[in-house]
Amino acid sequence: MQYDVHIIGGGLAGSEAAWQLAQAGATVRLSEMRGGGDTTPAHQGDSLAELVCSNSFRSDDAESNAVGLLHAEMRALGSLIMAKGDEYKVPAGSALAVDRDGFSAGVTATLEGHPNITIVRERIDVLPDAGATIVATGPLTAPMLAQSIGGATGSEALAFFDAIAPIVHRDSIDMEQAWFQSRWNKGEGHDYINCAMNREQYEAFHAGLIAGEKAEFREWENVPYFEGCMPIEVMAERGLDTLRFGPMKPVGLDDPRTGRWPHAVVQLRQDNATGTLWNIVGFQTKLKHGEQVRLFRTIPGLENAEFARLGGLHRNTFIRSPELLDPTLRLKARPHLRFAGQMTGCEGYVESAAVGLMAGRFAAAELAGRALSAPPVETALGALLNHITGAAVAETYQPMNVNFGLMPPIPGRTKKADRKKMYTARARDAFAEWLNAA
Repeated sequence: MQYDVHIIGGGLAGSEAAWQLAQAGATVRLSEMRGGGDTTPAHQGDSLAELVCSNSFRSDDAESNAVGLLHAEMRALGSLIMAKGDEYKVPAGSALAVDRDGFSAGVTATLEGHPNITIVRERIDVLPDAGATIVATGPLTAPMLAQSIGGATGSEALAFFDAIAPIVHRDSIDMEQAWFQSRWNKGEGHDYINCAMNREQYEAFHAGLIAGEKAEFREWENVPYFEGCMPIEVMAERGLDTLRFGPMKPVGLDDPRTGRWPHAVVQLRQDNATGTLWNIVGFQTKLKHGEQVRLFRTIPGLENAEFARLGGLHRNTFIRSPELLDPTLRLKARPHLRFAGQMTGCEGYVESAAVGLMAGRFAAAELAGRALSAPPVETALGALLNHITGAAVAETYQPMNVNFGLMPPIPGRTKKADRKKMYTARARDAFAEWLNAA
């Protein structure tokens, strides 16, 4: 079968790239190894765009948050990932969280139904020598293809660890002790389940995290963690109060039994549309499964917790994109190959999809014989793309979530409280001008 672009990998980036190309009139072969007899250590099924860690796309606030701004820009460009995220949204305060199974099933059905997309369940072991190709295999690329990518890039892929948080059955949570509330009552005000800890309980829990038996690294020894998905026990090792200023922060949460903020709080966020599954927020872990069950059941309200999934750890890989890729995400040494998603060194569901979106649009423009300029660096898309393709130093390049620090600073002296809204206002103007000219 003839096709215009071959996309390797049906995760968030590959799915978004396929959608953008197909909507532009290009024909796409989307190769995904899951469902064809292969899988990865982190995936559970064979749906496209499966969410393997959290079910959250993080903040949806486009006025004062960089990832919320990225959401808005992607929606304006017809993003399939954002459309399905909105369709399968579950309560999560000011964040956008989704029913993970409904979301991935929705993405899969939409792509399967598009006349310009052919989905083939196959493992690709070698990069194609010719033909427009987008490599969106993600951080869990199969070994033979990873070796082929290493040969094409001329340098070894870097690597870091990523961790998965556990998921709890709702009916096993003791609501006599736990309560519903969003921090500062944002969103609907009751989008999280909260489990309070006093000082004694917290310090015992902290000690248990440090002493608990951990998964061994084996051949992955000395590979760094990504800061945005740090195992909770690694955070605990940084100091007694580190967790109280991170995922166990009690600020803005009033324990109804005391009317006061507790010493520490464990929050759970709804993970599916029916509300039967809740994930423990920020509790990515490398603890062995038996240790997880034992220790997490010491959390007040989770004494009888039943786990739909326990936490885990897997290795992510990425290339030195600032050295290897041109501004349109093409591999400089082999321009028929584009890279997208976490393989490029972006981090996060939305960021991965955003880079897939841009790869798809760049490829579509190239097929049509026209140039597509990159979004301005003042925008969320442009700042992320600039980080990947040129702003960072290749030798020290590390995965990055979108953030205002990737954008040019606001000139002059400004109040800290106003700065974020100034970034987003400037970004909206720059994005609108770019979109009108595209």
